[in-house]
Amino acid sequence: MRIRTTITMKSPQMAEKVALSLAADNLSGMSTEVAEGLATISFSTEKITTLIATMDDLLMNARIAEEILENVDKRSQK
Repeated sequence: MRIRTTITMKSPQMAEKVALSLAADNLSGMSTEVAEGLATISFSTEKITTLIATMDDLLMNARIAEEILENVDKRSQK
């Protein structure tokens, strides 16, 4: 049995940048789509534990990417 999930980020300023920064690490079965201030990351797996671990890693990396991008934006405005 395959378990599928989708994570959608909604932020006109950050969603595309964060999603594209994470896309380089996409595993097989993962896809990233960006359109109109939304970023959607979809993936599937056979084990619920793998799904949970992948989501945890993905969300942690998204948070880190967002913080980095916010800091870069702040510094470039000075």
